Amino acid sequence: MREFASDPPIEVRIGDVLRETGETVAVAESCTGGLIGSLLTDVPGSSDYFDRSLVTYSYDAKLTALGVSRESLDEHGAVSEPVAHEMAAGVRDTAGTDWGISTTGIAGPDGGTAEKPVGTVFIGVAYRGEWGTGESYTRVERYEFDGGRTEIKEQIARQALETLLVAVET
Repeated sequence: MREFASDPPIEVRIGDVLRETGETVAVAESCTGGLIGSLLTDVPGSSDYFDRSLVTYSYDAKLTALGVSRESLDEHGAVSEPVAHEMAAGVRDTAGTDWGISTTGIAGPDGGTAEKPVGTVFIGVAYRGEWGTGESYTRVERYEFDGGRTEIKEQIARQALETLLVAVET
């Protein structure tokens, strides 16, 4: 299991940076089931930068709430780079925030395959640049974590916040 202990915790550090920059974030969660939103809202004053967390667990939820394409879901499955990409951009754009984060993965104990074992996750981060600047982007990273279901979910949530922090700081 990967350790994420830090002082101050990642949810406080990302809050500080977003508050400093005046930027906002929204989250599209699948395998984390709302844990990222919970971590962010554990910080007093998080309403300054946190807009929403959508738990889009099913294919239908991803399609209707985030605009993830039926083609991406059919061709690649929910746990995939293209779906994480569309989820992050979709939540950023529907919420009108500066940043969008997405998680889609396999927390276990079942559901894994040789290609995508339990603990596999795709984390997407989308940034909204000003119109006409070409600065908007969406990036996705794949990770694999070990542990039980609850441990994997926590590792994914904390990695998503770490990924966002790196993006905001660069």
